[in-house]
Amino acid sequence: MANKFTLPEEAKIVTCLAPAADAAGRTGAYVSLKNAFKAYIVAFITQGNAATILLTPLQASAVAGTGSKVLTANARIWADLDAATSDALARQTDALNFTTDAGVKNKIVVFEIDPASLDSANGFDCIGLSTGASNAANITSALFILTPLRYPAALPPSAVVD
Repeated sequence: MANKFTLPEEAKIVTCLAPAADAAGRTGAYVSLKNAFKAYIVAFITQGNAATILLTPLQASAVAGTGSKVLTANARIWADLDAATSDALARQTDALNFTTDAGVKNKIVVFEIDPASLDSANGFDCIGLSTGASNAANITSALFILTPLRYPAALPPSAVVD
């Protein structure tokens, strides 16, 4: 029996941070979680300099980043701090952010965000990601994976509108 799961119909994949040098740090796009039961932020790092990189998921009340602030509850985190030689994501301590080690390696960091953990009492239903100041030789990028969707479809509803 074939598995009927199809990622593009049962998950929303959205760019958070396009690949770029991360000397000064930056904040990526925001997505709405109103149509998702869970969200993952997957950050990719090509670390060309031994300067650590702080990754901080943010919450906002609109996809424009309105009222952006740090999460109110710790997120589950996984990291592969040497993605060129391993595909093992190791569970990290739940936290509001994650700082990479200084190893000059390719890295993947995954944050799991439960929409129920956001400050919904004050209208926060969107998430984003910021990176801390690092070094121009460190390239970062990130994407959102929202899944499972409340309403799977051949063309799921947009996550970049309120």
